[in-house]
Amino acid sequence: MTATRRHQPPGLDAPVSLDRVLGPFRRGAGDPTSRRVGRDWWLAWTTPDGPVGAHLVPGDEVTAHAWGAGAQWFLDALPDLLGGRDDPTGFEPHHDLVAAGWPSWSGYRVPASRLVFQVFVPAVIEQRVTGREAFSSYRQLVTRFGEPAPGPAGEQGMICPPTASGWGSVPSWAWLQAGVEGARSRVVVNAAKVAGRLEECAELDRDAATRRLRALPGVGVWTTAEVAQRALGDADAVSFGDYHLARNVTWSLTGRIGDDDELAELVAPYAGHRFRACRIISAVGGAPPRRGPRRSLPTHLPTRF
Repeated sequence: MTATRRHQPPGLDAPVSLDRVLGPFRRGAGDPTSRRVGRDWWLAWTTPDGPVGAHLVPGDEVTAHAWGAGAQWFLDALPDLLGGRDDPTGFEPHHDLVAAGWPSWSGYRVPASRLVFQVFVPAVIEQRVTGREAFSSYRQLVTRFGEPAPGPAGEQGMICPPTASGWGSVPSWAWLQAGVEGARSRVVVNAAKVAGRLEECAELDRDAATRRLRALPGVGVWTTAEVAQRALGDADAVSFGDYHLARNVTWSLTGRIGDDDELAELVAPYAGHRFRACRIISAVGGAPPRRGPRRSLPTHLPTRF
């Protein structure tokens, strides 16, 4: 049975860009939990009520079709996923590059999936390694320990990630086979024991949610920001410690490659909207030119976790 909901966030004078909202949830081209087909998006997620397969279609309104035990939960959460918690009021460009990009990004809203642990797991897997390695590890683990998505998403081979208890019961040798050493797998397994407390972060204010996440061993500023940007709708969460972010933002705004300290100084005027500013700068400014032979680089190899 298909459940359907249509939604357009209030205050927008243009359709929602699903690519901008949902793109950060996709962990590589082979991610079995997230897929882009044409302009549509397919998701295989695990909600508090159970697995859901969802099909989102862009238009004047976003039309979402959902199947499975988690279908109603997903549709109830759709406004938050499409940025309903985010308010760009007060955002003002402080750099010419941001001013140039703001007209096309003014309709962007930071998503809040409210699925904290589901976002937390791949963020931890992405610690210490390149994006390619992390995406492969996550794909292997979800394929092995997840369950087929309900409805047409499952028919396409999509897989819902394990529940918190499922992640907590993945044996140590399976983590190692997927390329995840004990330092990272232990963070997930230990967090799975308090997953209910983590899910409560979706209803806490930003500071309280940050404190709760940071209280977990092995979780620092980078991991917390990666979760907040996807699950909590936090428009101010900057991924300090990211391999690329400081380089890209500082180069785009100054023509020089700087570090986290310079990044913090440059985005300070955007307090409350620093993540929003970083997304615009990264999209409009791009990356510094490569020098020397091209080599495989991480998507966001963090130096602080």
